[in-house]
Amino acid sequence: MPRTMTMGVLVGNRGFFPSHLATSGRLEIVAALESAGIKPIVLSPEVTAHGAVETYEDAKKCAALFKQHAADIDGLIITLPNFGEERGLADAIRLADLHVPVLIQATPDDPSKMSIAFRRDSFCGKMSICNNLKQYGIPYSITTLHTEATDSAEFKADLAWFSGVCRVVRGFKNLRMGAIGARPTAFNTVRYSEKLLERSGITVETLDLSEVMGRINRMKDNDDAAQAKLAAIKKYIPVGDTPEAALLKMAKLGAVIDGWKAASELTVTSVQCWTSMEEYLGIVPCTVMSMMSEDLVPSACEVDTLGTLSMHALTLASETPSALLDWNNNYGDNPNKAVCFHCSNLPKHFFKQGVKMDYQLIIAGTVGKENTHGTLDGTVKAGPMSFARFSTDDFTGTLRGYVGEGAFTDDPLNTFGGAGVVEIPNMQKLLHYICENGFEHHVAANFSNTAGAVYEAASKYLKWPMHWHK
Repeated sequence: MPRTMTMGVLVGNRGFFPSHLATSGRLEIVAALESAGIKPIVLSPEVTAHGAVETYEDAKKCAALFKQHAADIDGLIITLPNFGEERGLADAIRLADLHVPVLIQATPDDPSKMSIAFRRDSFCGKMSICNNLKQYGIPYSITTLHTEATDSAEFKADLAWFSGVCRVVRGFKNLRMGAIGARPTAFNTVRYSEKLLERSGITVETLDLSEVMGRINRMKDNDDAAQAKLAAIKKYIPVGDTPEAALLKMAKLGAVIDGWKAASELTVTSVQCWTSMEEYLGIVPCTVMSMMSEDLVPSACEVDTLGTLSMHALTLASETPSALLDWNNNYGDNPNKAVCFHCSNLPKHFFKQGVKMDYQLIIAGTVGKENTHGTLDGTVKAGPMSFARFSTDDFTGTLRGYVGEGAFTDDPLNTFGGAGVVEIPNMQKLLHYICENGFEHHVAANFSNTAGAVYEAASKYLKWPMHWHK
């Protein structure tokens, strides 16, 4: 279940502007947030004049309130119903010391109400608070339009975008990821630095594949967790001709992963597949991984841990499932289209009607069809697409990435696994960027328009070098 967002609200006011605008502005921002299903944490008029932050004393009271709710606050919103006192607002954020995203909203003036009794000057005040936050070293985000009414469609959209930013930042804070098995030798492309992830507050817990298989071998067929997972698998997707023995192996694999995740307090995972899982367990992990991704806890194959992180960012921003795909094939001679493919462990959310369980056609040629049951076979549906990729750069000592948007199309595609045609404006430029900068061939995708939220969170608040393909 998506969590309820909570925002700390700072109402700006400057004494020689009409203070009644601060009173009404506070009520308006609270109404806008509650209408969006967001819980506001804001000073009351009984604590400070108009419930606003103007003086240093006000700043201390506001910071104290925010600290009381620090565990719940996802982001901060500065609302400027008039010019606002920039020092008090900046001091309150510094004193609260929450290190969460900050959005600045300024209410527009009405040209017919420019007398001293109603003039706002928020247009100008917004520049002043931005200047002060920059001096204080506090990162902040701004609305699409310089001034936006809190009841406008523009602010509603910006609020949804900013909520996505906040979810990504919170979701990456003290994140614990699971990596199951060793990186396959043939996949040098997914090598990464655990140390650089740790420096960013992201911990990787590892589990050897031999331990997974050992726990599976010790698990009885009638184990409660295994039987519950078996029922969930059969409910999740049509299993077709998949042997019952293979389904039970998948169920035990899922039960072992679930138990390890719970015991180690892990959020997301990456899993070795090629080809140890097939040779020594006799199944592919695709269905189990698909179910995790469908439940908004992504799992990427070939121990592509940074692929999982990329999926997680899009999932947090959109609150919908993400998939990891290959930038795989050209689509005819259209330079802005390509085939995105995996063999596949895509979440069910990605497919048109008719997706079914099958065997892994590629690996079957090496290990035999009977050892490769468990893939999801179907065509990716049409819809808006956001894509993202993070990578650790050992040479510069940082994480980096790229994001962008396009669409999955309805173009015909006769192939196997999970595949769809994507169309991305100026795609050749994107492909040149990926190749020239040595990014992986895997990319995370999501049915949404959330690249902007991921970019803002990663570049501004996590401070990772990012490229936005626009």
